[in-house]
Amino acid sequence: MDHGCVRKRTKKESPVGQPEYEPELSPYQRAMRERLLAAPVVPAPEPWRRIAYAPVGGLLGIGFASRPDTGDDLVMVVSQDGHGLFDAVTGERIARDRDPAPEDSLPDSDADLSCPGLGPVAGSRVRIAGLFGGGLHTTAEGSWALEVVAPAWPNERVLLSRGSGLPHSGPYGERWWHIFHSDYSELRAVGFSPSGQTLAVATSSDLSLWTRRAGQGDGGDERGAAHSRVLVAEDAAR
Repeated sequence: MDHGCVRKRTKKESPVGQPEYEPELSPYQRAMRERLLAAPVVPAPEPWRRIAYAPVGGLLGIGFASRPDTGDDLVMVVSQDGHGLFDAVTGERIARDRDPAPEDSLPDSDADLSCPGLGPVAGSRVRIAGLFGGGLHTTAEGSWALEVVAPAWPNERVLLSRGSGLPHSGPYGERWWHIFHSDYSELRAVGFSPSGQTLAVATSSDLSLWTRRAGQGDGGDERGAAHSRVLVAEDAAR
């Protein structure tokens, strides 16, 4: 019996901004995804040398600075356990502050996402890229470029390439290289130093550094070559 109630028929609508279905990958996209998935992790090509793999639990971000006396690259690390500073030529940690002032402990307390320097760059501020935002250089002199891809999200891969055009369209191992696979921790930051001499990859658990500057481990230094082989073996074991 109708008691005067008005009944409205409503059409079930999709959530705002959500398509009713996700479009399938095109043949080109599928081929590109398969190409990226098939690329194994390999050492970076010459002149790049991996000089450091440093476990840093609770890593939040990194930034580059220059040593005042020599101009060499330095890498500052901000983590839940304080601040650290690494020499980007040797890979050694040269300074550490386990208890920075609360107002300076995290980069998001500053408008330009920076933290106070330590060690040889004490008295200056270093901009930090990572969990709170910011970014590093993705290109360097010599037509080098870095790209982060995720063909099997959420695991991200770091690609190093050289030359113009799409970095992964040329022969693998000649124009582009898969140098890091973040399948165990969250990627925080990837980039070159402003000088273009250092390449850094930071995850929530560690820092990896490569250099193309001549020095320890370059040329005929077997100790440096052996160190690089150990780092590559550690990557393969993870």
